Formats: sequence, C-alpha cells, structure tokens
Amino acid sequence: MEIDDNFLEKHARRKRTIIVAIFLAIFLLFIFLLYLWLKPAPSCFDGKQNQNELGVDCGGMCAQKCNKITAQLLTVEDSGFVESGVAGKIDLYGRVSNPNNVFGSSEFQYEFTVKDNVGNVVATKKGTGYLLPAENKYVIENNVEIGGVPSTVEFRIVSEKWVEFTDYFERPQIKIVNKQYSQINSGVGFSEATGLLKNESPFNFNTIKIKVILKDSKGSIIAVNSTEMNTVKLSENRDFKVIWFNRFPGEVMNVEVQAEVNVFESETFIKQYFVPSL
Repeated sequence: MEIDDNFLEKHARRKRTIIVAIFLAIFLLFIFLLYLWLKPAPSCFDGKQNQNELGVDCGGMCAQKCNKITAQLLTVEDSGFVESGVAGKIDLYGRVSNPNNVFGSSEFQYEFTVKDNVGNVVATKKGTGYLLPAENKYVIENNVEIGGVPSTVEFRIVSEKWVEFTDYFERPQIKIVNKQYSQINSGVGFSEATGLLKNESPFNFNTIKIKVILKDSKGSIIAVNSTEMNTVKLSENRDFKVIWFNRFPGEVMNVEVQAEVNVFESETFIKQYFVPSL
C-alpha cells in the first residue's frame, strides 16, 4: 500500500509545529517562573502603593504616616449673569479665589443657581474647574437656558481636590498683549475682542483657554465670552479673536482677558512641580 508523499509531508509539518509549540510554552513558563523568583517582594520602600498601604509607601503596614493636605477652602468673590443675545438664554460668570500659597486645586466642582425675583429657581448649571496656588480667575458658562426671568445668581463650590506644590513653582508664563475691543461694521457679528497670546513658558500646551470679560465705566461686567487655542508650542505667539454675534447693552470701557492652561493634565509638569494628595 503506497502512502501519498504530500500526506507524509503535511503530517511531518504538523508534528514539527506541535513540537515547536510545546517548546515555546515550556520556555514562556520558565521565563514567568524566573520573573516570579527574581521579582522583589513588596516593601515600604519600593515607590509603589501595594500591600495594604493607604498611599505610596505609607500607612497600613508601613510605619511612615501618610501626609494629609489641610488647605483653606476656595472662596467665591463674585457672581452674576449678562444677556447672551439669544432668546431664553443667559451667560453666567463667577469669580473664584484660591487663598493657599502651596496648594492647588486639581479639580473643583461648582454650581450656578439662578432665581427669579420671588426666589424660584429658573436655571442651574454645574461644571468643573482647577486653580493654581494663590490664583484668582473667572468661571464662565455661555448660553445657559432659563425657564423664567432671572434676578439673582448663586455661585458655589461643591467639592475640591488638592495637591501640594513642592520646591520652587513658577506658573506658566502666558501673556496677553495688544488686546482690543471693537464693533464689527461689516461682516458677521456685533463686536469682537482681539489680542496676541505669547507662550513664554518652556512647555508646549495642548489647550489654552481664553476668557474675555467686558466691563463698563463703573467696572460692572456687561458681557463675557471665551475661546480655545490648541497645540500652542513654546515661544509661540498667536493671534486670537472672540466674537459676540448679538448686540448687548452697555458701553465697553475695559477689556479683561484671562488665559488658563490645565497644568494638572501635564505629567511632566506634575512630576516636576507637585505631588498628589493622599
């Protein structure tokens, strides 16, 4: 009885494949066992949060106690609303301050509550923000839908997360120059605010948010708006423009511009300048 040569060849290849797979499995098992044997046992000095530690190498079975951050609470300096130019919607603003010199808030949650003249809630708006040590800035929410006639606005901080900045901290060197405000005589929109952003920090930033606050001669806020600039490289200068598409009341006498960047999202910046709370 003759056996086909192709059948014998296929059988031999299958046999070789099985043998190779077995040797490979044995080799991988050997590597895994070697890794388990050489892997250092968890300790209170390995720079990792393991065992039953409450933080990195602290708490639990470790003698080192975890440092807990005790920071002063964020304070609300101002709040209010202005017309958005869209029927049934308003723009909200709140100014929040961080009284701590060495603690920054990597995330705080806030809530706007808008009431009419008899105390009925006509709108609410929640969001999150962040603050560097000793920073004071505006929170802006545009085009918030309302279910009545707004009279008062309450702006409150709901929760806070803190980090401690260590050693010398230099906040991002982002400057705004050549800021101007003007009405649009031709084209789309009612008015615009323009300026030049200069990134003088030794960092590239994925996103920089530009907030524009317009005030009258008495310092009262009459309009707010914002925009974002993406992929801003170190030493880069870039023009920005914020447009109001609808007319708003009041005469603009002062233009305040705030540029903010969330350094808490940058691992390089974080590792160099601050440590998380435990």
